[in-house]
Amino acid sequence: MERKKQDNSGRMGILPPSAPLANPYVPFQEADPPKYEARYGLVRGTLFPGLDLPFMDMANTKEKPVTPMSELQALGFAIQELALYLDTHQDDRQALEMYRQYQQIYHEGIMRYSASDGPMSHGIPDGAKNYAWVEDPWPWDAGRQ
Repeated sequence: MERKKQDNSGRMGILPPSAPLANPYVPFQEADPPKYEARYGLVRGTLFPGLDLPFMDMANTKEKPVTPMSELQALGFAIQELALYLDTHQDDRQALEMYRQYQQIYHEGIMRYSASDGPMSHGIPDGAKNYAWVEDPWPWDAGRQ
């Protein structure tokens, strides 16, 4: 049985019972695509300008303030984006090199941040004698005291 849908304009549409709710479209990426700077990619939601397709022409352009935490967030985001890209473009040596560089910078940043402000996750040893994870300040609260 077909379902009928009427919108406010009085037009009728017929939707078959097995129709999907949406037809997704995933753009294909060419090899070695241009890339945004990590901080800008975090704000835009993608590291790749070719995938930057704002919904209904709405786009986030407000940049995050430059802090050690926001720099780590941007690096973590870029690493994840590059990992997803490399899943389908494993021969892109430039992307692989950028991925490895970001991993190294991210690791160094995490260690530096953890040494001064405490661990960012349970997986980073902090050398504390007691379990202090639940004590203030939380990693994202640093600087607000």
